[in-house]
Amino acid sequence: MAAERQPRPQARTPCLLSTIESFQDVVSSAVIIPKEDGVISVSEDRTIRVWLKRDSGQYWPSVYHTLSTSCSCMSFNPETRRLSVGMDTGSICEFLLSEDYNKMTPAGTYQAHQGRVTVVLFVLEMEWLLSTGQDKNFNWLCSESGQQLGTYRTAAWVSGLQFDVETRHAFVGDQSGQVTILKLEQDSCSLVTTFKGHTGHVTALCWDPVQRVLFSGSSDHSIIMWDIGGRKGTAIELQGHNEKVQGLCYASHTRQLISCSADGGIVIWNMDVTRQETPEWLDSDSCQKCEQPFFWNFKQMWDSKKIGLRQHHCRKCGRAVCAKCSSRRSTIPLMGFEFEVRVCDGCHESISDEDRAPTVTFHDSKHGVVHMHYEPTTGSLLTSGTDKVLKLWDMSPVVS
Repeated sequence: MAAERQPRPQARTPCLLSTIESFQDVVSSAVIIPKEDGVISVSEDRTIRVWLKRDSGQYWPSVYHTLSTSCSCMSFNPETRRLSVGMDTGSICEFLLSEDYNKMTPAGTYQAHQGRVTVVLFVLEMEWLLSTGQDKNFNWLCSESGQQLGTYRTAAWVSGLQFDVETRHAFVGDQSGQVTILKLEQDSCSLVTTFKGHTGHVTALCWDPVQRVLFSGSSDHSIIMWDIGGRKGTAIELQGHNEKVQGLCYASHTRQLISCSADGGIVIWNMDVTRQETPEWLDSDSCQKCEQPFFWNFKQMWDSKKIGLRQHHCRKCGRAVCAKCSSRRSTIPLMGFEFEVRVCDGCHESISDEDRAPTVTFHDSKHGVVHMHYEPTTGSLLTSGTDKVLKLWDMSPVVS
């Protein structure tokens, strides 16, 4: 069922502890059970499984439950051992797990959506069950009575959801690339604001209630840190992936962000540094360095008898420049550019070796990640891959 990997001492890299296999389809969601050597998984193969580590070191299913349709997402509350599973049909099935995690009892089923459930989130403090679906509805219901309390229609179907208990704010990220903030009441909600910084759809959200910062990941390969608590509209862009971002987790005790992407990349971001916003790109009809006209500036091209040039932008200062005046490349880690990007010649000279010091570490999970879960109490990371395999990682060498 599962293979035990003996960790090899390697400095500053995640250590693969175990793999869990035998799935017939991709695991859509999985969590590490706190204070237990265990994992809960829900899969497109219609199964819910609870895996416990045996004396042999292998993980074997103590619970194996088959449902009528595919499982699309899940939410697990370790305090109540309540498991909420979103289904492909739009329903949400709830279960209670026994104290020893060897038995699972059905607790109720709700028809929450008309399409596939994309995110489900149980909020113990409010006794609310939040959910989103491909029917473009965001719903919340009372988990005690099963009664629907309210609904909000989104612009596109939602792929990311977070909730702040203190302020009752829901953060909703959708396929249009927009993030919406809603203020929830017992039976109503109000729109607080919307913001959009991604060119692709939002694939993951992560909320830090301490720093009051929201992280959003996207299919455009980028992550944006939105400073909600600062009330200044600060948005810091982070570029460190070559494929769409599939998961985000924030380790608040070390101020590090963990992100995973579809190509298997695991990136650890040091957020305990003073980061800078990327500048707005300036508009100009000619290069703001050499003043050569761009190709649409027919008047200046005619007057100067020169061929128009293609416009580019310096990622550090935002100026509109031609290729000749921006022939250099550089990383700018404090602006979130961990890969080399185009900069104008002047800015390239101003960037020191200290400015180029990376603020991330890059690691390869060796499978295309579709879901991730980080458990801070153990320092463990769980990744689910397109290879139908779960991998358990010890992150303490890099998240510390």
